[in-house]
Amino acid sequence: MWDTLLLAFALMLVIEGILPFLIPSVWRETFRKLIEAGDGQIRFIGLTSMLAGLLLLYFVN
Repeated sequence: MWDTLLLAFALMLVIEGILPFLIPSVWRETFRKLIEAGDGQIRFIGLTSMLAGLLLLYFVN
């Protein structure tokens, strides 16, 4: 189980690093907008991201 968890964490790091590597100016602007967003908006983005991940896990398994 730990191997799978570490593999998932490594894959997450690779995926999160793609945008800053390929198009840093777009990533910077997106991050700037995220900083200006309110707590409720950030929580909604986090909730949506978690639900999308859970749905993807459900369909893969």
